[in-house]
Amino acid sequence: MADVKNAFSVTADPILSPVDSGNESGGIWYTLHMSALRHVIVYSRKGCHLCEIVKETVAKLHRRGGFTWKEVDVDSDEQLRRQFTDEVPVVFIDGRKAFKYRINEREFLRKLAG
Repeated sequence: MADVKNAFSVTADPILSPVDSGNESGGIWYTLHMSALRHVIVYSRKGCHLCEIVKETVAKLHRRGGFTWKEVDVDSDEQLRRQFTDEVPVVFIDGRKAFKYRINEREFLRKLAG
């Protein structure tokens, strides 16, 4: 799987600063210092328009807090490429598939709270 390239921490004011996450699972983690954070993974690939829309939505919702998220390029790993084929983007919340192809903000927040 791809190495972690960058990790960011959102502070009280909306300034991003690099941090060393020590995470070896690949992708880019975006974190917000809070307790009981949920973990969101967006499986995507380069050149995927729907993936860009989903990532923009997750990034926007991330500013509200309550979860960390990372993007994983399915083409970076042969097993992921076989698993997801053309079925991207896919969003997982705490290891459970929550959305495929599109994301609804209200439903995302409901699932996040649940």
